[in-house]
Amino acid sequence: MTLAFEDRIRAARTPDLFRRYFREASDAMPPERLAAYQTEALKEIVAIAHAKSPFYQEQFRQAGVRPDDIQERADLAKLPFTTKDDLRQDPWRFLACDKADVSIIHVSTGTTGGKPIYVLHTWADYYMHDLAPGFPVLVPVGRGDMVLNALPYEMSSAGLAFHKSFINSCGATVLTAGKGGAYSTPEKTVQMIRDLQPNCAITTPSYAVTLHETALKEGFDLKDLPWKKMWLTGEGSSPAFRERVEKLWGTRANMYYGTLEGGVVGIECDEHRGYHVTESHVILEVVDPKTGTPLEPLEVGEIVVTCLTRRDAPLIRYRTQDLGYFDPDPCPCGVPLPLLHLRGRQGDQIRINGVDFSPFYLEEFLMRQPEVGNWYQFIVKKGDNDRLKIRTELAPKVTATAELADKLSSKMEYAVGVPCAVEIVDAIPRPRGKTVRVVREEAAP
Repeated sequence: MTLAFEDRIRAARTPDLFRRYFREASDAMPPERLAAYQTEALKEIVAIAHAKSPFYQEQFRQAGVRPDDIQERADLAKLPFTTKDDLRQDPWRFLACDKADVSIIHVSTGTTGGKPIYVLHTWADYYMHDLAPGFPVLVPVGRGDMVLNALPYEMSSAGLAFHKSFINSCGATVLTAGKGGAYSTPEKTVQMIRDLQPNCAITTPSYAVTLHETALKEGFDLKDLPWKKMWLTGEGSSPAFRERVEKLWGTRANMYYGTLEGGVVGIECDEHRGYHVTESHVILEVVDPKTGTPLEPLEVGEIVVTCLTRRDAPLIRYRTQDLGYFDPDPCPCGVPLPLLHLRGRQGDQIRINGVDFSPFYLEEFLMRQPEVGNWYQFIVKKGDNDRLKIRTELAPKVTATAELADKLSSKMEYAVGVPCAVEIVDAIPRPRGKTVRVVREEAAP
């Protein structure tokens, strides 16, 4: 068994492409050099998929596309899309390697419904390739730092993905707190924080609030620790909600965007001007959700991911069902990677009087109301979409009254331009998994 593992390590050489281009941090690489890398990487991935992946062999055959047709990034539009339904079929047909080479399998959290999606990684893809280009500017974590990893470790890729990155790529110490598992309770996580005093953290926006609430119950304020930085991922968040988290923890909180299927996609810097697209790992497109036509910067559409570091299980033109747009302006932080802004998931958009609203957009105005607490839900009832319905807790020491509900309803209506109805509740259940902000209910008979 040991010899077999050592043989696999010897066989998993760093691709020549990575050795040539990643002599410097990818978040500091000049745009021209990064563009040249992307062109070469795209051609290699397409060639590998065409030669070895049964799924893409059939996809390319049906589309009448051959590897020679892909000579530059703009040629991506010639290739067919990969969808969630494709991934829900036989996962092994995506492989461009032997089935026995697969080392780890993650499964989708099921937030978009349907059959589970299994994502396969070989040892080479998961470690040698994924960790080849680092992000020391955007993720300034190194030896001597201690990172609280309060993300799920079971099934989901989140906990383990950051675990191996912080250890192997950054050289940091990781506290394996987890989130929502059999032993990963908020109380135990707070005890770990109190005992070991990490200086960095990564978790979801909502769980950051849960840990703060739990710490206060234990007589401990998270702001008392000398935090260096924290990252929020796994759920979307408006700037206003993120600001609340920063106040609760007493540190800068940057968003980190990734998907189970596509891996890391974007990382915020301290400027909070959008996600810097991790172009060492992915090529991103924004397309019209209905036609699939690529859109121009500032036009909101569906985010499409092509993985550049995944060779043994290629993923080409994957439709994420996330909405966003590219910002053409450079970021003041100096990182040359382009900026992406998110607008939520297609399935979470809230239609009111024929107009679609992003939950992030609505959350921004709701979280600007000081009387509103950190837990809320947007209620959508089938056949009843003439107004925005909001169920919310109140901030500490704020008393619930009918007058306050009317006041909040009026403020939200003025802010978003549609009728609103606010329902004040004592408590909203704290979730163990992903927080659901948009609750769809059946209308009363």
